[in-house]
Amino acid sequence: MSANDDTDVIPSATTVDEDERTGVLWWVNRVVSYTLLAFMLFVLAVTIVIPRLSGSTPYTILTGSMRPTYPPGTLVVVKPADVAELRVGTPITYQIRSGEPDVVTHRIVAIQQSGRGITTYITRGDNNNSDDENPVQIGQIRGKVWYSVPYMGYVNNWLNGEQRKITVAVIVIGLFGYALVMFVGAGVDHYRNRKEQAP
Repeated sequence: MSANDDTDVIPSATTVDEDERTGVLWWVNRVVSYTLLAFMLFVLAVTIVIPRLSGSTPYTILTGSMRPTYPPGTLVVVKPADVAELRVGTPITYQIRSGEPDVVTHRIVAIQQSGRGITTYITRGDNNNSDDENPVQIGQIRGKVWYSVPYMGYVNNWLNGEQRKITVAVIVIGLFGYALVMFVGAGVDHYRNRKEQAP
């Protein structure tokens, strides 16, 4: 066979690996995996980690009384507040009836003080035409709204009880698994590069 004859060139494994790492599918897979990872971290942070670390409580807005500020499905994270922080215009979450678990999130529209020095709060939903029927006493208030996330309330409702524990465990295991895969992948790439550079 002469030097001018055409010969088939078989790509090396290294070339194939490099093509796989720079191809469209590789990039799509990387973007999707990072997006999913970021979403899981976001859900974990806003519904569990931040509220727990700050002593706050997440609630889900179920009705349209606070539209457009907090439409149904909004997650509101409520932080305990001092009396001095409860001003007109502050959105608060309070027990509908003292000592019972049902709560509502409405805005303070007026503050009253009786002759005996007892302070009560008049509240109203942003979407309502009239004030709430009964003034709110300080003992009913669970706290003021610290931050809110649209639609995340549905996720918070789903993440209750046993489901919350299972989901947290799955996310944590998934993150450790992802970190392990990335670590092993980086080690393999480093080993291949050293092998290729060796004389």
